Amino acid sequence: MRIDILTLFLEMFEGPLNESMLKRAQDKKLLEINVFNIRDFARGKHSQVDDAPYGGGPGMVLKPEPIFEAVESIVDISHIAYRISPKAISDKAQRAIGDERIILMSPQGETFSQAKAEELSRESHLIFICGHYEGVDERVRKGLITDEISIGDYVLTGGELAAMVVIDCLARMIPGVLGAEGAALSDSFAQGILKYPHYTRPQEYEGMKVPPVLLSGNHQRVSQWRRKEALRRTWRRRPDLLTGIDLSAEDKELLEEIEREGRR
Repeated sequence: MRIDILTLFLEMFEGPLNESMLKRAQDKKLLEINVFNIRDFARGKHSQVDDAPYGGGPGMVLKPEPIFEAVESIVDISHIAYRISPKAISDKAQRAIGDERIILMSPQGETFSQAKAEELSRESHLIFICGHYEGVDERVRKGLITDEISIGDYVLTGGELAAMVVIDCLARMIPGVLGAEGAALSDSFAQGILKYPHYTRPQEYEGMKVPPVLLSGNHQRVSQWRRKEALRRTWRRRPDLLTGIDLSAEDKELLEEIEREGRR
């Protein structure tokens, strides 16, 4: 997968993109990440990327030209015109629609989820645009954007941190990125519920002991315990998740048992 990031603050990406899993993914050629400075595509001697909003109001708005031209430096956007005016472009150009998904990080976007990460992980090329200031000129949304994503109901200084979150999450879904095959499938939310508790050595610490079932060597019992504890944790912390998934008959029995046992 190729990921291109358009930002005004390149340095913010240097650490996160070159450590841990994301670094290994790039070293193994499973992921290619490029970061571009929007200011490099600004016009005029002052390389201005923002301007005051028409109609007045506080703050500044990112101008459309640098963003359009930055995207055009990465991919052929001749087909983009069909999104604005179908009559403005030839039939041949309309058929030349690229495979890229152009994503604007914005508090007004679709709330990011594990399902969205899985969807994006199947793409070959993603372009992230990191908004800043009061936002971007609306013509960027209308003319370029295929997806608009928010990572939560709060406002950040810019889209950089949000883009890092999305990239880290979807990268885990790319085959070969995680060391253990299928490891991402057991993550919290991957199956619609939270993950079960984990324990490691020592068996006892400060009077707290590892549950005996995990020391039994009985894989079936361990599997059943983990499923029940995952359901218990979800029921206690995020009961809303249980209404959005298909529960098996066994899961429903476990939940009834959990409710009888009460919160613990």
